[in-house]
Amino acid sequence: MTPELTGPRIAPRSRGPARQLVIFLHGYGADGNDLIELGRIWQALMPDAAFVSPHAPEPCAQAPAGRQWFSLSFREKNERWVGVNKAAPAINRFIDEELKRNDLPGSALALVGFSQGAMAALHVGLRRPEPPAAILGYSGLFVLPEGAKPQTMAGEIKVRPPILLVHGDRDDLIPAQSLFLSAQYLAALDIPTEWHLSAGLGHGIDQEGLRHGGEFLARRFGMKAS
Repeated sequence: MTPELTGPRIAPRSRGPARQLVIFLHGYGADGNDLIELGRIWQALMPDAAFVSPHAPEPCAQAPAGRQWFSLSFREKNERWVGVNKAAPAINRFIDEELKRNDLPGSALALVGFSQGAMAALHVGLRRPEPPAAILGYSGLFVLPEGAKPQTMAGEIKVRPPILLVHGDRDDLIPAQSLFLSAQYLAALDIPTEWHLSAGLGHGIDQEGLRHGGEFLARRFGMKAS
């Protein structure tokens, strides 16, 4: 049975009906509260957007107070690939429900993920029936089966929305090299991808990353980011 997700929400700043929907997918060991405040930061750029940040369905084995989209032992070679596929049904169900709740088409959606959530956002977002407006991944990577070339995934990729990848150059959990490899893999699949490398940043999000991310989403939603 597909888990039913819930989490904190922020209504449009304009107080009218939502015209865009931004869904945050948090990192390993966190929960939906970890990213929802980004919505308040970005409201000035996207006043008609609704923001929602669901809690992942599973308690985190290594951080019992937090949640996980999938388990990680850091020993199994293919556990990220198995994990994103396992997480996908619950995330897709949540996306469908939130689009329906806000009476919006799939093209009004943006997915924003951090770390494990970025892996899930990229996996799910590229397999949606309708292309999202954008996918924004912080400190994550594009997951492939162990040893697979990106071209082997071409049959699974249904849509090619614009993507922005943001990473810290001092990330010791998911090295910055993952940013460049992910951008290379996405380019091989003809998926339009931009990237930003934050100098001196570890595994996190800094002000420059927030600015780049917010302006990227605003542009993809057809707004003037100023």
